[in-house]
This record gives sequence, structure tokens and C-alpha cells, in this order.
Amino acid sequence: MTHTPYLKSARLSLLASATLLAIASNNAIAAPTVSRLTPPSELFSTGNAAPLIARFLPGQRFDLQATLRPDEAGKTITAARFTIDGKTVDATVALRSCATGCLASVPTNATIATVRAFSASKPGVHTVTVTATQSDGQSVSASGNFEVVPLLAGGQKVKNIIIMLGDGMGAAQRTGARIVAGGYAQGKTITPLAMDTFPVTGMVKTSSLNSVVTDSAPGMSSYASGNKNNNNEEGVFPDDTTDPFDNPRIEYLSEYLHRTQGKALGLVTTADVFDATPAANAVHTSARGAGTGIVDQFLDDRKLTGLTVLMGGGRKWFVPANMPGSARGDKTDYAFSATDLHTSEIVKRWGAAPGAMDKERDLMGEFQSAGFTYAADKTALDAINPAKTERLLGLFAHSNMNVALDKIDGRRNKARGINGRVVDDYGLPDQPMLDEMTDKALAVLEHQKKGFVLMVEGASIDKQAHNMDTERWLLDTIEFDRAIARVQAFAKLHGDTLVIVTADHECSGAALIGGSRVTDARLQELVREGGVANLRDKVVGIYEQAGFPKYKMAADGYPETTDIDNRILVGYGANADRYEDYRTNDRPLQDSQQPFVKKEPLSVYPAGPMNRDTEGKFLVTGQVPGDSAVHTATDIPLSAFGPGAWSFTGVQDNTDVFFKLAQAANGVVLPAGFLPATRKK
Repeated sequence: MTHTPYLKSARLSLLASATLLAIASNNAIAAPTVSRLTPPSELFSTGNAAPLIARFLPGQRFDLQATLRPDEAGKTITAARFTIDGKTVDATVALRSCATGCLASVPTNATIATVRAFSASKPGVHTVTVTATQSDGQSVSASGNFEVVPLLAGGQKVKNIIIMLGDGMGAAQRTGARIVAGGYAQGKTITPLAMDTFPVTGMVKTSSLNSVVTDSAPGMSSYASGNKNNNNEEGVFPDDTTDPFDNPRIEYLSEYLHRTQGKALGLVTTADVFDATPAANAVHTSARGAGTGIVDQFLDDRKLTGLTVLMGGGRKWFVPANMPGSARGDKTDYAFSATDLHTSEIVKRWGAAPGAMDKERDLMGEFQSAGFTYAADKTALDAINPAKTERLLGLFAHSNMNVALDKIDGRRNKARGINGRVVDDYGLPDQPMLDEMTDKALAVLEHQKKGFVLMVEGASIDKQAHNMDTERWLLDTIEFDRAIARVQAFAKLHGDTLVIVTADHECSGAALIGGSRVTDARLQELVREGGVANLRDKVVGIYEQAGFPKYKMAADGYPETTDIDNRILVGYGANADRYEDYRTNDRPLQDSQQPFVKKEPLSVYPAGPMNRDTEGKFLVTGQVPGDSAVHTATDIPLSAFGPGAWSFTGVQDNTDVFFKLAQAANGVVLPAGFLPATRKK
């Protein structure tokens, strides 16, 4: 970069001084710039050394990247290099032109410089600097910082890590499930939830890299990578390209522990397996909806992640595009060019698969060819002998699985010799419950001599809270807790297993406002009479009027009915407009992710919360636009069980959880008072 010399003559005319100031000003503007430097840091963004944004384990891999903008059209960036603490990084720097494939806000002559799969072993805060040269010889430098978190000798090493992730599950969702499943007597819980019996509980701050309100992708990825991601992104830092699969990567806990210790990975969910939470343990993308490429990475990059068990919904991504119900397509796929260093270095340095535009791929068949035993329903899952099963794939629905309320209803109706209603409408009446999936996953993973990381997600706590469908998220929370009981029993038998129960965020601002003051029969009469005066003023019991709702649990572990007298009443603080009658909805709202949602019988399901419960004419005005409740920025609880559990006390950032899990897996301890995201340097 050139600079106008400082002239010291005191006899310069006023005109000459003005001219020199104008030249200096023009030169300050006409210079190449660095508009983005990765890893993200406050040092680069604001000039402040703290708080530290990016933190890594010793040896954990991540990408370095910078967006470099020439000072004017016709000029280009010809070279770039990265240094760490003044020492040049000895790795290929890939230069990618923004002539095509970059965001509209980035000039077409900009260049993106990237170093793939960098790692640092020395603990402490490090300075990363990029220096770029423009075609006219000018240069520009910019610096940021990151931390390598020290791991100190002295901890107990665990073999297995189990992350129980209740998507959208805040304190209200936990409490509501306890009231329904456990009951109260004179203010005391009769039967606690399994998660209530964990000895340690802390609180987690959930913000993403670009918002106080996270979505599920960075919510899970923070636990799995130790770093903040933008909303809708998982396992990557943001960049300035439009390609959803070329962003700067961050090594996941599963990848790190598979590479360093040989641990296996298991993913179990009640959602479509491509969904944000399972994907944010194994897949790197800036577009959580890019399903074809996401599920392809599950298989193709299993040597990086150690993927051994994958169960949930999502068949639509695993069958060729020419088959009915398939969702595979080139627009959601990826292929890394062998001639483009920007992407070929992902293959070379990370060891990732190159990918292909292969919408006709029979991914289900390829999983089986790779040694995965396949289960299409509960009957097939039950028949699997875990002692003879090395890898397991279970796909029990076209997209998201049916929720607990509807699966239980289907089972009970089948036992009575009648159709199972919702599950029959979906054409998949034989779906397993989450605890049954968890049992089989543990039985298969138990044979991993080097241990495993298992993530189990109760996905529709979130999805049904979005729908403001109270009974459905309540029963899904109960289903999730039953799975927690299974992993807790496993951990009690295996003293080298650490279990945490948490959420990625809270959903809907759920609030337990009280209990109904009327019987269910009277409630139905008030629904027919309709209006606020009947359905609110005559029904809602607050304080002592709420009493203790008494649900009777059936032998299958779920309420005999949710339409009881004096039922629990739930409100929402982050809700869209909805009609409310406080009774259980026979059918869930339409699920737009289902491939057959526009065909009968699913097409006649209610399209939104304004299309159900209308008989009572009780409209609850929402605080957010649209037809869905939304996530909130509220802190969420985390409970822990097993060796290392006590490190999860206090208020912690979601990224802190990653380092505490890694601490346990490595048999080390973190520095005293570990709260790296907030401590002063």
C-alpha cells in the first residue's frame, strides 16, 4: 500500500495543503481491503482483543479464510499468505475468483483465499494475519485472533459420550412433562422424570454467531464443534460464496475423537435424518436444507466421522429421484471440482469425499453395501441381533417420523383391532418409539472397543411447539425422557459413560399458566358456546385455582388420555395467531416436509393454527408474524450424569459444552474457572 509523504513545510499555501489532504484521502480509499477474516474475531471486526470468538482444542482442525477486495475495477488479487503469530502457514493457499458464485454484495473482482484443515497445538491466544498483494503491487494486511484451549492433566477419562438433545426443550417443556407424567401431591412430585434425577444441572446460553436467537443448526453445532455458526449453518464458518458446501470447516467432536481415538458415532432422531440436529454432528454445510448432499456426506464421509448408527426418518433422500416420493435433486447436492483448489483442497486436506451430482443414486442400497443392516420399521428393528450387527441404518418414515401421541394412538388402536388414524394416514403404522431406537443403538455401539459418541434427539418437542400443539410436544417430551432413562441405565452399568441432557434452544416461549377449572365434558360445552368469556374467563385457573392436574398413565408409559378434567393449560410467549380450545387435536398440522402432503389423506389435515379449533371462536392474537411460533433467546437447562458431570454446573455458553465433553473424552481438566467465552485476557 502506498502512502502520501508527510510534508513538514510551514510555508505551504492553504491551497496546497487542501490538495495534499485530498490526495491522502483518495489514497486511503483507493486501496485493497480485507472484508472478511476467518476464524471470526472481535480483533478483526472491532479492534478489540476480547471476547474471544473462535476457540479450538489442541490439534483440532479448522480452515483459514479471507475475502480480499481490490480497490477498483480492473485490478485483481494476485497472491495471499496467512501467518500465525508472525510465522507463515506452510500450506497451499487456494485463491478463488468471485467472477462467479459469490454473494451479490461482493465485487466480481474480489478473491477468496483459503487454507484448509489447519491446526495449532500450542495453547493460548494466537494472532492470524492475512497479507494480500494486488495486481498493481499494493498490499493489504489484516489480523484476527483465536484461542487454543489448554487441556491439563488430571481428569478421569470416559469411553462413551451420550448427548441427549431435546430440540426446543426449555424449562417449561421439562416441567410440563413432569406434571403430566409424574404428577404432584401437595406440591411434591410423585414420580420424577429421568432427567430430573441427574445429579448436576446448569444453564446454557444459546445465541448463534449472527443472532441472539439461534436455530437448530448452529444450536447443535456449537456443542459439536466448540464454535459459533450462523443460523442455518452447521460445522462451518460463514463465507462469501453461494456454494453451500465449500464454507470454511470446523472439525466436529465426532471427527476429532474418531481421528485421535477411533471412536464411533451414532445418530438417532425422530426427525428426518437430514434435519439440522443430526446433520450438525457430521455434515458441513451453510444450507441446512441441502438434503441430498447432507445425506450423501453421512455415508461418503463416514471414515472421517466414524458413523456406525443412523436412525430416524428421511427415506425420501435415500431413494433415486425417479422413484415416487424421492426428494433427491442436483440443487441440493454437491460435487467438489478436482481442478479448483478452493474445493479440491477439501478433498485433499480434510480427506472428504469429492461428491457428485447423482440424484439417481440408490443411497439406501449403498449403505447396505457398505455393511449397514437396514431396518424399515419397528418389526425389522426388533429382529436385528446387535451381537451380529456392526452398522445400523433405520429409516422409519418418508420424512419426519410421526410424533409420540400419534404413534401411541396407533398402537392402542391396533390392539383394539381398529385403524390407527394418523399413522395409517401416513402409511407407516409400525414406527418405533425413541426409547426403542435408543436401546438398539446402544446395543450395537456397545461393541465398539474404543467407545462412541451417541446423539439422541427428541426432535418434535420443537416441531410441535412451533405448531403450538401442546399435547403433542408434551408427549414427545415424555417420549424423550423415556429414552433418557435407557441411556441412564446404560451409564449406570458402564461407569465410563458421560451423559448430558440439554436442548439447542427453547421454542415458542411456552408458559405453564395454570390448570382448567372445569371438567372435560364442561369444556366441550364451553367450546360449543364459544368466545373469550367462555373459553378463557370460565376455564383458566391461575394460582391456587390451577390445583394439581391428574393424568393417569397407561402401561405403555403415556397418559391414558390427555383430555382429562382440570387439565394443564399452556400459553405461548412467542406465538403466531391461533385459535385455542384447550382440547387435544385429533390430527397434527400438515408437515410440509412430507413428500405426499398434497395428496389425500394428508392434504385434508389442518394447514395451520388458524385452520383448527375454530368452533370455539377463541382467537389468541400472536406476537410474531406468520403461522408458526418461533424460537426464543431464553437460556435452557443442561443436566449431566456420569464421570465429568460436575463440570457442567453454572451458566455456560453452548460452545463451552464442547470443551467439557472433550475434557472428559481426553481424561484431562480445563483451567480453573473455565469460562473462556467471557473471561478477560
